[in-house]
Amino acid sequence: MTKRDLVLKISKETGLVQGVVTDVVQKTLDYIVDELAAGSTIELRNFGVFEVKVRKSRKGRNPNRPKKEVIIPERVVAKFRAGKVLKERVEKLNPRKIN
Repeated sequence: MTKRDLVLKISKETGLVQGVVTDVVQKTLDYIVDELAAGSTIELRNFGVFEVKVRKSRKGRNPNRPKKEVIIPERVVAKFRAGKVLKERVEKLNPRKIN
């Protein structure tokens, strides 16, 4: 599903104009990005938690030159943890029917 698909689905269900729905969806995503960029955590009950974590520095290897170690520096990454309702619904999926 793309952002456009989401907008069309919401617009159809609510009767709101697509332009208004597009603005609301985009603003929502913008606010999530802004909060994560500021180092904050976003908790959406029953859906999940977006948070910023520091990934520690580690040693890596180039597959083409496996004997040479490369230091991968520490960095900040965005993480998502699924909430209870999302986990429960996803766990009900049949693994054989996933693309």
